[in-house]
Amino acid sequence: MPSPQLPRRTFLKTLGTGAAAGVAFPYFARTAHAAAPSKVLRHASFGASGMAWSDIQAIAANEFVKLVAVADVDLGKVAEVKARFPDVRIYQDWRQLLDKEANNIDSVNVSVPDHMHAPIGYSAMQLGKHVYGQKPLAHNIYETRKLTEIAREKKLITQMGIQIHSMKVYRQAVAIVQSGAIGKVKEVHTWSNKKWGDVGAPPDRKDPIPSSLDWNLWLGNAAERPFVTGHYHPGNWRKRLDFGTGTFGDMGCHIFDPVFDALALTAPISVRSEGPAPDQWNWAVNAVIRYVFPGTKFTAGNTVPVTWYDGDARPPAEIRALIAAARPAEVTQVDDAGKVVKKKRAASAEPDQGSIIIGTEGVLSVPHIAPPKLFPEVKFKDYKLPDIAGTNHWADWAEAIVGGPGKPSAHFGYSGPLTESVLLGSVAVRFPQTTLQWNAAKLSFDNEQAANAYVRRTYRKGFEVAGL
Repeated sequence: MPSPQLPRRTFLKTLGTGAAAGVAFPYFARTAHAAAPSKVLRHASFGASGMAWSDIQAIAANEFVKLVAVADVDLGKVAEVKARFPDVRIYQDWRQLLDKEANNIDSVNVSVPDHMHAPIGYSAMQLGKHVYGQKPLAHNIYETRKLTEIAREKKLITQMGIQIHSMKVYRQAVAIVQSGAIGKVKEVHTWSNKKWGDVGAPPDRKDPIPSSLDWNLWLGNAAERPFVTGHYHPGNWRKRLDFGTGTFGDMGCHIFDPVFDALALTAPISVRSEGPAPDQWNWAVNAVIRYVFPGTKFTAGNTVPVTWYDGDARPPAEIRALIAAARPAEVTQVDDAGKVVKKKRAASAEPDQGSIIIGTEGVLSVPHIAPPKLFPEVKFKDYKLPDIAGTNHWADWAEAIVGGPGKPSAHFGYSGPLTESVLLGSVAVRFPQTTLQWNAAKLSFDNEQAANAYVRRTYRKGFEVAGL
């Protein structure tokens, strides 16, 4: 078994801001353990480049992990995998990988476009495979619930790819709120400046499909349509209704996370969109989505409002003024290819992404990704942030599978309900200025039957998955 005394954990504890700790995880040395494990974790990846390549490197950095197979619909994306892991078996069809390698693998990561998270993840879990699934957990609420249920039923070790959840800075934010430092929480405002949306129909043309790409497999459970260079694959699928989940699906699972965790939130009671609606092809930007959650022991009332903004939308000026000086001068982040980048920022404005948690005794700013900060500054000038170490999100999951000291804190039992809450926004934006009353037990809206059509999707013939 892996040694409980891991050098990487000692290293993480010494990192001050925590930002560099989170983004550098894929680059930890593979000799991360003091003693060799007694079990080899045989692993497969669905996806070979971008976030998948980052996940592969992070998971395989654990010396007890053996990468057995990789599936990617675009064989032009597998060169780095083959160079680093020359013995790995490559597939283009994820179904063939599961069929031929079922007896040769123990775990998988699902790091593909959102619309295929559930079909691949659920199929792997039906075979008893442990899953590391990228965020959002699935493309819609129903799929998310099914992944959560099968993980519980089969007692599988799971983790969603919200790696900042395991970082020092987010763990500190959770500890601050739960310590009562800002009193009971009255309201929360959370946002991202990303703009995963678009307007208008796809270009009216049919481009040649690259010889390396199986376009039918890329479409998967979505309806057939022509290939258009650059419109879907590789980078813009997040903007499209059938494939991505907009800015809130991409970043909501990250930025809602410390709020959801800190307040011990459950399913929302209602959700209301006050921003633009999507057209028939694309998600909109500049969303304003108002959630009402049941109160908890950490909130001031029987309910607590949490509002999401994206694109150019932001909280009201009086709310933003509460943290006007909270922005870090420099933030270390990671791009979609796993490359560490540093961005200079003016210290006089609020973060580009993050949350404001307003309590009865103070305010907490939770930037994404930087140390939390308390306000008013005069009151909290002597406050010391909790001395909490970060952990390696990927290694925690892998270690747990082989019986080691790791513990996946973003398992599907936690990240499933989080994702469901976030994806309620993908329904609400279709019904602007309408308060949707959510019944989580029934997976339905009590007051707007038309909204229930967006809780679940119909899969294209030939891509159905039993049980979904």
